Amino acid sequence: MAEGVLRRYGGDRFEVHSAGTRPTSVSPLAMRVMAEIDIDITKQRAKHVDDYKDTAFDVVVTVCDTAREKCPAYFGPARKLHWEFPDPPSGINITPEMMAEFRRVRDLIHERFRRAAEEGFADTA
Repeated sequence: MAEGVLRRYGGDRFEVHSAGTRPTSVSPLAMRVMAEIDIDITKQRAKHVDDYKDTAFDVVVTVCDTAREKCPAYFGPARKLHWEFPDPPSGINITPEMMAEFRRVRDLIHERFRRAAEEGFADTA
């Protein structure tokens, strides 16, 4: 979701990449709730952080404790930010409560990353 937000608000000013420590696929629920705010992430794919081990970054943002523990070894002198967000729920049976929580997490991610993109990561910690 963060990749989609950054592409929407900052993709014309900087390159956007996302990766995980245990990637599987982009969640259909993530696609659904992002479409609700007119951000299309259907063409995104899940990538592993190892795909970027030889890439230099200016800023690296981790969003969970597992990623924070593993990512610093990969990204050299990049400015590292850690913004923890709750994991959105997963499961086969989609309930109204699950959708509400997914939207809540989306909104948290959207606000933080939109603001950072608009400010060029200048005033973020």
